Amino acid sequence: MDEIQVAFDAAGIAVVTLNRPEKRNVVSLAMWRGLGEIYRDFARRSDVRVVILTGAGGHFCGGADISEFSKVRNSVEDARAYGEAGRSATQAIMDLPQPTIAAVHGYGVGGGCGLALACDMRVGDATTQMGIPAARLSIVYGVLDSGLLLRAVGLAKAKLVLYSGRYFPIGECQAMGLIDIFAEQGALSGAQALAEELSKRAPLSQRGAKVVLEALARDEVEQHSAEIAALQEAATNSEDYREARQAFLEKRMPLFKGR
Repeated sequence: MDEIQVAFDAAGIAVVTLNRPEKRNVVSLAMWRGLGEIYRDFARRSDVRVVILTGAGGHFCGGADISEFSKVRNSVEDARAYGEAGRSATQAIMDLPQPTIAAVHGYGVGGGCGLALACDMRVGDATTQMGIPAARLSIVYGVLDSGLLLRAVGLAKAKLVLYSGRYFPIGECQAMGLIDIFAEQGALSGAQALAEELSKRAPLSQRGAKVVLEALARDEVEQHSAEIAALQEAATNSEDYREARQAFLEKRMPLFKGR
C-alpha cells in the first residue's frame, strides 16, 4: 500500500511511515486495515526487533480522514465497521511483542494521538502538537483510546484533553505524559537512536517485560501468571542467557538472537 510504507534495516528495526503528507497523513479506512495487517505480521517475525511508527513530511498524523466519512461511515452499520478497523489496528500495535516507538513530529492529533499512545514510547520534537478534538466534533471518544489516554496522563489531564479538544505544544505534551522523550535532533532521529539501543538488548527480556508490565497496569497478574512463569523459564534456558553470561566474563557486548 503506497499510503503506508515499511522499511527495515540490518539491525531488525522496522519503520512504518504513514504516507499522505499532502493531507497531514490522515488515516483512511484502508489504512486502518493495512496497519492492523502490518503489525500482526510483525508479531510473527523473529527478525523484527523494534518498530517505529512515523509520518511522511511535516506531520505524524492528523487523525482519521473525515473527508471519506460520507462514503465509509454514513450509517450505524458502517460506523461500527469503521470503528472496528480502528480498534483492530490500535490493538495490533498494543499487542505487538516487540518494543514500539512513535516518532511524533508536527500534528499527532485525534486518531493520530491514539496511534501514538498505542506504542510503548513516544518521542517528540519542537514541532510536536498532540490532542484529541472529539469535543469539537460532537464525538464520544471510544473506550480503548480513552483508556490509553488515561493511562498515559491520569484522570484530570485526560479530562482536560477530551473536554477541551485543545492541541498541546511539546512542553505541555511532555509534562502531562503524552510524550516520553524530547529529541532536539528531531522526533524520527531520536526514535531511531532509541530503537538502535533497544535492538542491542535481549528480545526475550523485552517481550517478557511487556507482558509483566501490561499485566500490572491492567491488574491482571493472576490471569497471566502462567504465561509470565513460562516466559521467565524460557529466558533462563535460552541461548541468549548463556551468551550474556559468557559476554560478561569476556568483558564484551553480548550478541542476542532472541532464542
